[in-house]
Amino acid sequence: MLEKTAPSHLHTAGSADAEYASPAVRRLREDLALALRAAAHHKLEEGVCNHFSVMLPGGSGPHAAAPRSPEGGAPAPDKYLINPRGLHWSEIGPDDIVLIDVHGNVLAGRHRVEPTALFIHGAVHRLTGRAVVLHCHMPYATALTLTSDRGLDPTLSQNAMRYMNRIAIDAEYNGLALDDAEGERIARTMMGDNAGKDIAFLANHGVIVAGTSIAHAYDDLYYLERACLHQVLAQSTGRPLVPVRPELAAHVAAQIQGEREQSDLFFEALRRLLPPPRG
Repeated sequence: MLEKTAPSHLHTAGSADAEYASPAVRRLREDLALALRAAAHHKLEEGVCNHFSVMLPGGSGPHAAAPRSPEGGAPAPDKYLINPRGLHWSEIGPDDIVLIDVHGNVLAGRHRVEPTALFIHGAVHRLTGRAVVLHCHMPYATALTLTSDRGLDPTLSQNAMRYMNRIAIDAEYNGLALDDAEGERIARTMMGDNAGKDIAFLANHGVIVAGTSIAHAYDDLYYLERACLHQVLAQSTGRPLVPVRPELAAHVAAQIQGEREQSDLFFEALRRLLPPPRG
């Protein structure tokens, strides 16, 4: 499969390397690497596949990380950080993260990037403007994409209720995302009538969780898998399920959104528990 590498003029200019080394981008690299190690710790990873990405400050779109560049000038060209090809998530540190643009050109970093990451993440960042995009095939959420409902019922467990009115469903599987067309088709799941939704269940495939910060998006990913686990276990009993009223689920979702300090505290606890690998 085709792999993108950095155009020589970008390395000569050195501007991308300088941006990659800047304190603001260093912090994003640290957080993205931590989210990946946490996902491995929580058994959400799958081999050396799947990807997490974050748009650099200054990216465009309604959900971008920041409206202007770190220097306060004009908006920067859309660029984002993503995990490299071939590394297990548990071994990824900040210096393993790769900087690319939304068209898949590698701008800085010492590793290659896997093609499906370019097509899916590039399309979601470019078309939806989401700042953070987490895509994985975590087991219980993926299991629900194989059912006729294609996803989670947000009126069941309390954990599920936090996703009330936030879930979009891509109901048709269309093969591996090996070109722009398929990446854009997936991205459109979170556009149009679903523009305000930040969780996507992809039929027979996996999930996408989007957000405005890495900490909040990872918290949503973690609890999404917990909610899917509870639903799968409840369904496995063969007993009738008892949902709550949609209005109550929406109320609980609003309550949880008002307690986002918990997301930040969880992420900082993970930072203490899962230090970056040596070397």
